[in-house]
Amino acid sequence: MNVEILTKQDIEQLKQELLEEIRKVQPDHKEINKKWLKTNEVCDILKCSPGTLQNLRIQRVIEFTKFGGTLYYSADSINKALEQNKRKVA
Repeated sequence: MNVEILTKQDIEQLKQELLEEIRKVQPDHKEINKKWLKTNEVCDILKCSPGTLQNLRIQRVIEFTKFGGTLYYSADSINKALEQNKRKVA
């Protein structure tokens, strides 16, 4: 009977390899599970800076509401903007 001992480094390496494989299979976007999102959450989802998000607001690409000095974005509005700006790859 052959016995192998796993070290903490072995487990860490396995973890990294599994994460890499998951990233290959999983789409590169976050699932939107909330109805209203704050600026930092939208920036994380769209992988953009707050300045870019501001430009999208100014250009009326993304709808928003302001309540108590905080900007909120409807998850439906974000999905709608993504769908409307979808491009076909030739």
